[in-house]
Amino acid sequence: MGDKPTLHEVAATAGVSLASASRALTGRSASPDMVRRVRQAAKSIGYLPDATARQLRLGGRRQVVFAVDDIGNPNYVQMLRAIEAELGDTIRLSVSATGRGPDQTVELVRSLSMGAGDGLIISPLRVSPALRQALSETVVPVVVIGNLHSDLSIDSVFVDSSAAIGMIIDHLVSLGRTRIGAIHGPGNTNPGAARRAGFVAAMKRHGLAVPEHAQITARDFTSTAGIDAGTELLTRCRQGGVELDAIVAVNDLIGIGAIHAAHRFGLRVPADLAITGIDDTELAAIYLPGLTTVSLQSADRGRLAARMLLSRFSDPTRSAQHATVEATLVVRGSTSLEMS
Repeated sequence: MGDKPTLHEVAATAGVSLASASRALTGRSASPDMVRRVRQAAKSIGYLPDATARQLRLGGRRQVVFAVDDIGNPNYVQMLRAIEAELGDTIRLSVSATGRGPDQTVELVRSLSMGAGDGLIISPLRVSPALRQALSETVVPVVVIGNLHSDLSIDSVFVDSSAAIGMIIDHLVSLGRTRIGAIHGPGNTNPGAARRAGFVAAMKRHGLAVPEHAQITARDFTSTAGIDAGTELLTRCRQGGVELDAIVAVNDLIGIGAIHAAHRFGLRVPADLAITGIDDTELAAIYLPGLTTVSLQSADRGRLAARMLLSRFSDPTRSAQHATVEATLVVRGSTSLEMS
């Protein structure tokens, strides 16, 4: 076998004709079983689609796609900057928004096997069986920032956001805050489910009640959703005769929205109500009061993902790499009277 595996070698490895291998890799008139066999064969020998024409259009550079649900989220912007810096000038980076759902993400992944790009870094909010299958079958290098909840042999970078919520609860309890409410993220998303579980576990660990009326689910991960959810949560608690002394928000944008909601109720942050987020975005640092949060090391995760992809380009058949990044508590004025 030569230095660069060919389509003929893919066909031989899969035990199919050259024409069948070509159809399977380009998505034309091939059965699901044929597609699976051919793409598995391509991955096993390190075959990549012929991207010569595209690379000529790009000045001889490879093209890498960074796929996220919301390109406006500052968490992803931090990742993007780090990825772009690590890939350098020899690789063209494009960004794809996949916020319409897992089906759109699946289409993107499958398009890569047809020559739409040379590599993929993906940070999916939602993971479906179809997406896991598409990722397992694609013949271009893939790095996942997040958790696929499977044993797929795919390069990945992970941070335990459930444990991050635990850090927040520990911090609040150390300040004497015990009437803690939560604004969760949508339960059908990875961060929504993980952080909700982390909240419940941490509250139970401290022997604190988790009343249903003190929890609410935001419709998405934006500051506007945070304002709406925070307003409804505070209204519900007052109607139930409960005065919260802290709110844990599922991310920084929602945390900032919750501060707006608190001001509507005439509450002082943090004197009357401590509010926290997660992500440690630039907004959390410059907002007044500064938002106490947990850094999930977005830049580091992006940097590690880019390095894994470059390594995969150099050695397409190496074993999958998995890296774990440690979260860090960042205390600011939204919980600390001394810093507000």
